[in-house]
Amino acid sequence: MILDSINNPKDVKKLNLIEQEELAKELREKIITTVSKNGGHLASNLGVVELSIAIDYVFNFPNDKIVWDVGHQCYVHKILTGRKDEFDTLRKYKGLSGFPKSCESSYDHFNTGHSSTSISAALGMARARDLNHGTEKVIAVIGDGALTGGMAFEALNDAGISKTNLLVILNDNEMSISKNVGGLSLILSKLRTKKTYLFVGGKGKSFVDKIPFFGKHIVNLVRKIKRILKQMFISNMIFEDMGYRYFGPVDGHDLKQLEYILDKIKDLEGPVLLHVKTKKGKGYKPAEENPDIFHATGKFDIKTGKKESNGKPDYSKAFGDSLIKVANHNHKVVAVTAAMKDGTGLTEFSQKFPDRFFDVGIAEQHAITMAAGMAKSELIPVVPIYSSFLQRAYDQMLHDVAMQNLHVIICADRSGVVGADGETHQGLFDMSFTNTIPNFTIMAPKNYEELDLMLEYSVENIEGPVLIRYPRGTEDSLWQQMREDANEKILDLLRNNEREIADEELAKVTSKPIEYGKVEVLREGTDFVIIAIGKMVARGLKVAQELEQKGVSVAVINARFLKPLDKLTIWNYIEKVRKVITIEDGSSNNGLSQMVKNLIADNMLSETVEKPVKRRKILGFSKHIEQLENKIYFKEFSYPCTFIKQGDYDSIDKEYSMRKEDIIAYILENYHEEKSLTVTKNDDDFSENKKTNIFKKIINKIKTKTKKKDT
Repeated sequence: MILDSINNPKDVKKLNLIEQEELAKELREKIITTVSKNGGHLASNLGVVELSIAIDYVFNFPNDKIVWDVGHQCYVHKILTGRKDEFDTLRKYKGLSGFPKSCESSYDHFNTGHSSTSISAALGMARARDLNHGTEKVIAVIGDGALTGGMAFEALNDAGISKTNLLVILNDNEMSISKNVGGLSLILSKLRTKKTYLFVGGKGKSFVDKIPFFGKHIVNLVRKIKRILKQMFISNMIFEDMGYRYFGPVDGHDLKQLEYILDKIKDLEGPVLLHVKTKKGKGYKPAEENPDIFHATGKFDIKTGKKESNGKPDYSKAFGDSLIKVANHNHKVVAVTAAMKDGTGLTEFSQKFPDRFFDVGIAEQHAITMAAGMAKSELIPVVPIYSSFLQRAYDQMLHDVAMQNLHVIICADRSGVVGADGETHQGLFDMSFTNTIPNFTIMAPKNYEELDLMLEYSVENIEGPVLIRYPRGTEDSLWQQMREDANEKILDLLRNNEREIADEELAKVTSKPIEYGKVEVLREGTDFVIIAIGKMVARGLKVAQELEQKGVSVAVINARFLKPLDKLTIWNYIEKVRKVITIEDGSSNNGLSQMVKNLIADNMLSETVEKPVKRRKILGFSKHIEQLENKIYFKEFSYPCTFIKQGDYDSIDKEYSMRKEDIIAYILENYHEEKSLTVTKNDDDFSENKKTNIFKKIINKIKTKTKKKDT
């Protein structure tokens, strides 16, 4: 195999055209085989095989620099730059990332993962090169889907007037994830707005078509001429007006043509744009026919193209079904997506309510502000966006939505750890950053049923902005098992005419109606209390069930709301049990654990410090001291404030001690201990032990002063 001889881009330069074409076949086979086992981005990578080979053949990496927009199409680049032997670890725990990573290779010049950043980064590198008197070439490869993002236009505009040597390669496959939308995707059809074009395409076509013998031949000829004219004049107009020297379109699967044009333009002065036409999924029929399905795929059968599936609906599907139900009853409800119709579960909604569905392209900021405009005009926009992509719209959430207290419902799909896509896609920060924004209500459902209740409640009962967060994948199997077990009990009870008891059993497995800012107490206990949110509620229940077998009684509270937090109910349980554990699938900063710690601090310190000092009285002071010395034991289970790399869920949870087994082990270890539970996982963080020692010193000083005054 030719691929066996390729260890870096210099080896690609040694190949002739026939060998390069054979290499392209081998690369496709390797990518298809690996992705079928590991999952990953298939269609986009199959579409850039020849382009990647041609770029390595013409340019001199790693001295020259390349930035891949989004970066999901970098598999060929990884294989050709010395990582082919590790490629089978793609997207696995401690394996190769599915995106460019500078820490992996000197050939990965800039980390990417989100859309529309490549031109900005490449322009920064080019300007740095100029200031450093360098000579390296700088290339940005961006898809037409990513070009719909506003940041790409900002960078195009800046680079176009900069006169800086920069090559932008536009990879035009007419797709982002779903089919492209918006004005940019229509620009090659600009002639259709002309009256002469409309005549030729409408009445003119009908007239010519009726000419005997020659009519149809003339129509076909005119079509070809129009296609050529558009390619020659229309597609380059916008880029040349912005200051670029435009070349293309070029067949992105013709190695000879690609290498010829790249070689001719690489030394040109100023910004250059090369327009390359590619086919997503090229070389694998199922991916060619269904590029959206194979954009990002799980494991699949190579022969049939069928994905491995457990047959169960996921949270995105559950959300889509719930939204349709809500929209049927409330005609003000509309759905907005940022190029993620399929991924966020809106496909059926778009078919059922085409006039109430809006796909704005890869433009999260625009999506949120447009939704704000809709809310201002008495619609109720529901905007599902992947948690990690929602980060891009923070200012719009704050300035355009929350500041006006508008009724926009944002649904953060893929919240928490998402696994194999790594740092750029982990949804760990949505609770943390939204919690800083006034007026937002923040909720997280424990299962599908509660998601349905929360969405309906948000539409019908809340007036301001809402964030509902839910994870990737399916609900925990615990809920289905509980329903099945309850159904058997209920049927037996009904057979024996014990309807009241049957109703009680049904209530145990049915989510209680949503009350604003109120928790759901799922289990009583006397030794520990677990406060969990979202998908981690199931983990908390499993912990409590297993500990019950070991004689440890654990209460379980489903927080439901992060904001507003049900402080009264939670504090009552904390005060009663005094051993507290929080579990959340988010960052430790500003999430559930932080809110509960603040609640404990507020209740423990306000009376002991503020009131006695302010009033200068000691009546009842000993009671407060006794309360403070009667410590509250606290331990959080959350992910640290860091960027978590790719891996399977269990490996990641094991690394950060988040598994059910880790929580049980910690509780058993500390069950009979007379020491405070550590507030955070890091050894150098401020522990409850340290706090308590400081508080004791303060109290002893106050006691001494009080005795002197009494004397």
